[in-house]
Amino acid sequence: MYESSAELILKKGEGRLLKSGGAWIFDNEVAEVKGSFVNGDVIRVSDFDGFPMGKGVINVNSKIRVRMLTREADRVIDRSFIRERVLRAWEYRKNTVDTSSCRIVFGDADFLPGITIDKYEDVLVIESLSLVMDRLKMVILDELQDILAGDGIKIRGIYERSDARERLREGMEQVTGFLSEPFDTQVPITENGVKYLVDVAEGQKTGFFLDQKYNRAAIARICKGKKVLDCFTHTGSFALNAALAGAESVLAVDASERAVRQAEMNAGLNGFTDSDGTWMTNEAGTRLRFVTADLLEMLPDLEKTGEEFDVVILDPPAFAKSRQNVKNAEKGYRKINRAGMRIVKDGGFLATCTCSHFMTRELFEEMLRKAAREAHVRLRQVEARTQSPDHPILWAAEESSYLKFYIFQVVRDKR
Repeated sequence: MYESSAELILKKGEGRLLKSGGAWIFDNEVAEVKGSFVNGDVIRVSDFDGFPMGKGVINVNSKIRVRMLTREADRVIDRSFIRERVLRAWEYRKNTVDTSSCRIVFGDADFLPGITIDKYEDVLVIESLSLVMDRLKMVILDELQDILAGDGIKIRGIYERSDARERLREGMEQVTGFLSEPFDTQVPITENGVKYLVDVAEGQKTGFFLDQKYNRAAIARICKGKKVLDCFTHTGSFALNAALAGAESVLAVDASERAVRQAEMNAGLNGFTDSDGTWMTNEAGTRLRFVTADLLEMLPDLEKTGEEFDVVILDPPAFAKSRQNVKNAEKGYRKINRAGMRIVKDGGFLATCTCSHFMTRELFEEMLRKAAREAHVRLRQVEARTQSPDHPILWAAEESSYLKFYIFQVVRDKR
């Protein structure tokens, strides 16, 4: 299965990430490659002294020259190998999360580098970021469907969302489309008792942010009877968890008109109807409103008008897209968090997060400390959370740890 007899030799003293449990070999760590190969082939990897390190996939178009598949130098990379990897990934999900909708494969953290597969009820969405996974994706999907069928789960459709810019850096084209018979790409799911339509063709990433599943449930506990502001609401997931938990009112804001329209559709699925042309309400009397606006402008404006909320939720996109961008990203995070802290009532709550792995936990916490000093508030931590367990964090792969989520009580300095 695309195996070559070629062998990559590491430079003396290199391969430190690999030797500490990581899965990547960078181009500047390679002494030589012996034998012939084509990009996407599986090759053997050896240390400078000939010690076998395992097998991985080579791509000379990428700075990540090799993505490791196994530490067993004699392991054959065949269909049974793929099935074993996929089966272990699925068994892990069954032991750790609600699997009605979940991420089944999470790249290196599931020892299948460069591929993501999300399950939305009976639909699969796949994203491939590495050359070998492009070549093996149909094998992976066939084995996965067979494994799911063994648990009584029949997949009715598969959609590919391999449209991330990372593919260009790997020398691959961006592609999207059906890998099955066409189906309605607005896929209904239920998470935490909340109903959504997931747009797997046009939504961000694979259509929905499954990694926040249990963080959404966590904020529901603090929203009953409260006035809530949900910032960067996207398709309304935090807002709906707050509203259905019994909030008095929820104002939800996003810059994307498309996302706001999708959020309103999701609200309708959960019993909210337009009551006065501005606010939607449900039978419990909770008021819910979705607004299209630039939050970098709206948050300071709310602060100036003296508006206050019992709960403010900040779930921004990744401001830090690279290590070089971290300094500017920190300023953006600090601006929205400082404003968010200032419009929370004394004793109210702030839920805030970052989804950038370049914004480390240490950097994010230091930013929050600065924002709190500038806002003249004290933060009393309620919870510190991370991504849902179906996005496992492999400690040897730093990039697998990216989501940091905090809930604080905001206390004014006057106490």
